[in-house]
Amino acid sequence: MPDARTGLVGCIVRAPRGSKRFGNTSLVASASTSSGGQTASAAASGTTVASGGGLADRYATALYSYADDSHALDAVVAEMEQLGQMIDSSADLRRLIFSPLIDVQQATRAAFAVLEQAGFGKPVRDFVGVIAANRRLSSLRTIIGAFAALVAAKRGIVTAHVESAHPLSDVQRTQLRARLIEAGYGNVNIVEQVQPDLLGGLVVRIGARLYDTSLKSRLQRLQYAMKGAA
Repeated sequence: MPDARTGLVGCIVRAPRGSKRFGNTSLVASASTSSGGQTASAAASGTTVASGGGLADRYATALYSYADDSHALDAVVAEMEQLGQMIDSSADLRRLIFSPLIDVQQATRAAFAVLEQAGFGKPVRDFVGVIAANRRLSSLRTIIGAFAALVAAKRGIVTAHVESAHPLSDVQRTQLRARLIEAGYGNVNIVEQVQPDLLGGLVVRIGARLYDTSLKSRLQRLQYAMKGAA
């Protein structure tokens, strides 16, 4: 298996001056450094990937390419899903990732400690390290979502992006999957994200379709109705 840091970052475009480097390759330090539609040359493996998407898409593509080439795709997919669930269910972990008041090096060390304690493999640990080194730790949850969407697209799976005020329980997750199957989405991957400002209920996005049953939206509709009646 190739070295995780040199092999992994080789799947992303060569970055301009100022980006963090590992070995002979580098990871893009800013979304603004890559123009839409350009083609990314893989520095280490010679693989070519499109970099026309956003920052999260580029990182997700890099991880997918590395994991696939290393024959570790299934393990990485499972661990990235686990990491997303950990972020959604832990307020402390979210503060660590999103707080601008926490020093980057301190946040990186703490994130590594969490990953090691949870038994994550070296590819995912090094991937998070690359993200942290490029000061993109606050984008980690978005990158995880982009990776899940990429995996689903590669495997012909429909992705349902589900936002809830609180982490879904196993029962709620089972009920949601059953409802999606009833609606015709048999082969569906549920990508969960916690959004406390929804207050309650769910927001489900499948492609261009949006199903909003959140308490926040209900209160907004009630407010508009009251204004119209005044």
